[in-house]
Amino acid sequence: MLYLDSNIFIYAALNTGDLGSKATSLLQKIQRGEEKAATSVLTFDETFWAVKKQKGIEKALEAGEAFLRFPNLELIPVSVELLQSALNLIKKYNLNPRDAIHAATAIAEKVDALVSTDADFDKVKELRRKPP
Repeated sequence: MLYLDSNIFIYAALNTGDLGSKATSLLQKIQRGEEKAATSVLTFDETFWAVKKQKGIEKALEAGEAFLRFPNLELIPVSVELLQSALNLIKKYNLNPRDAIHAATAIAEKVDALVSTDADFDKVKELRRKPP
């Protein structure tokens, strides 16, 4: 199973050049059931905020609704235990809090790879980052 960082949804929603095409292609594979994937519920917030900032509230609402209806995507809730794991990753690897929550979620789910363009995840020895 793949873990999707929020930037995959953001690039696809904003149609950001080559990265947008790659992200969209990956998301289509997941929709068709060719790949299994998961992400944190935190991804909703990050995607909505980025789309709203770039394209306005209407596009953000569309992106939020599409995210919530996305087929073959497991949404992982954030728990106190997950936040404790994230805090430990912040201490160990000097990650930003959101990255640490994503990393902790991916580790807890024992994913094959975390798909992201964010090289900060390369510091986390418990994970393998894969570009889109």
